[in-house]
Amino acid sequence: MTQTAPPMPRSTLKLEAIPDLVARLRAGERRAIAAAVTELEKLSTSAPPLLEALQPHLGNALVVGFTGPPGAGKSTLVNAVIAHVRSQGGTVGVIAVDPSSPVSGGAILGDRIRMTAALDDDGVFVRSLASRGYLGGLSPAAVRVIDALDAAGFDLVLLETVGTGQNEMDVAEVADVRVVISAPGLGDDIQAMKSGLLEIADIMVVNKGDREGAELTLQQLLGALSIRSLRSAVPVLKTTATTGDGVPALVEKVREVGLQGADAGPMARRRRRARYLIARAAADVVARRVKEDSGREMDGLADEVLSGRTSPDAAARKLLARSG
Repeated sequence: MTQTAPPMPRSTLKLEAIPDLVARLRAGERRAIAAAVTELEKLSTSAPPLLEALQPHLGNALVVGFTGPPGAGKSTLVNAVIAHVRSQGGTVGVIAVDPSSPVSGGAILGDRIRMTAALDDDGVFVRSLASRGYLGGLSPAAVRVIDALDAAGFDLVLLETVGTGQNEMDVAEVADVRVVISAPGLGDDIQAMKSGLLEIADIMVVNKGDREGAELTLQQLLGALSIRSLRSAVPVLKTTATTGDGVPALVEKVREVGLQGADAGPMARRRRRARYLIARAAADVVARRVKEDSGREMDGLADEVLSGRTSPDAAARKLLARSG
């Protein structure tokens, strides 16, 4: 049974208007950037030709992912990083992935409200996106929006995940530099080890460094990293986002790690993000197939799994083969 993809939302952006939109985006016009981001976020009928028009201008931005459990101060730290980068003359695009509203499905916008460094600053562009129920802390829309901000010429694209605490692995496939944030008093070192965040981190940060227990948390993370010999070189920094302490050192380390990974080339980094999109789309196709098919074929596979005659993995492979 061949399954068709859901139709793309229609767009009011005409094909002949795309070159002008891209030119205005490249010139830094905020309304043009916002319009392009909207088309890519909702994956409208204009998104494919728009992405094609953006291709010559991609691969220059450094994409930095900020992740970690709730309460670690991710948004406050991102705000401090924005302020420091702007003080040095750099430009910043921010994608803040918020929890989805259970009513509208849209982003709740909590992160954007806290990013005061972005207010009335043409060198900063912030877009809040809904997680849309994706447990990995990102939605595929975030990956498409990276291209719009990259093409617009932002030096850094900061990607803040939803912060669910245990399912933040998608950022590893998307970001060029992965910053994992913890804070004293949250048990973040143990939580990070359980969720695998130590394995994906390029930089570990103990935020709220002025609080009691910050040095202990830092030492615990250093100890945990030393046990994992392959990740022993991961730097552990201490910051206090509310005062800016440690933020310049963090930005410097982000750029250093970014330069180390630049040898792979921009195309390799973008292909990695494309593979993430393909994997997510494939998972969505299978999920729709299982949810919508109430016929004997699906019931037969379900009975095989329940009886132990077939593993869930084997049943999924059968489903993919029949859907091809």
